Amino acid sequence: MCKSRFDKVIGGSQHANQSGNVLFLILIAVALFAALSYAVTSSTRTGGGAASNETNLISSAQITQYPAAVSTAVIRMVISGVSVDEIRFNRPENDEFDDLDSTNIGVFHPNGGGASYIPAPEDVMADGQPGDWTFNAEMEVPEIGLSGIGGNDIIAYLVGLRKSICMKINEEYGIGSTIPELEGGNSANFEVRMYDDGTNDYEIPEDDVPDIDDGSGTFDGQPFGCFQDGGGGNYVYYHVVLER
Repeated sequence: MCKSRFDKVIGGSQHANQSGNVLFLILIAVALFAALSYAVTSSTRTGGGAASNETNLISSAQITQYPAAVSTAVIRMVISGVSVDEIRFNRPENDEFDDLDSTNIGVFHPNGGGASYIPAPEDVMADGQPGDWTFNAEMEVPEIGLSGIGGNDIIAYLVGLRKSICMKINEEYGIGSTIPELEGGNSANFEVRMYDDGTNDYEIPEDDVPDIDDGSGTFDGQPFGCFQDGGGGNYVYYHVVLER
């Protein structure tokens, strides 16, 4: 009788110990799973950041290479005898080629510069839509070509970039990771197109035009870069196509 009770006590103790061991193992497993989850999450975040940075780098390279190709076409036109004030950036869409006074003055016309008009990819634009390039001589970059009257450069603009792309461009160009803000609003100067619309022909301004200037000389002598328009406006990439 006593032995039976003793056996029951021993058996109960063993069962309690086994339950305790199982519970302890479960707690260890939960802790390990939590640690593993944290490690995977941290790795994913780190990898995602690196991938995002690499994507921005590739996108910024695409943005900077395109106007460089257009610049080559423009220079070739000037060498062939086309006057700078005759150059037009009519696009192949919407029958804009029909409005050219002569096909040889069209940068994107096969008889002119033969350059391709390619909108910027939507993934670099803040609104998620393909970006339109604008070319004109409404501004000038300090210490590039002439200063004052007659010094307005022909510049390519891409308005409405994503902030991260703008930052990456400046970082790669050695301008810094910050985005300088221009003094005053200049959006009207970015939107003017150097083209013929069938009624009006573009004329290069003969007056002294505004500078691409943030007030501290960040863009002096800098033929390309990215800025924010004054008053917290759009992020804009500019690229000098032809110095004057």
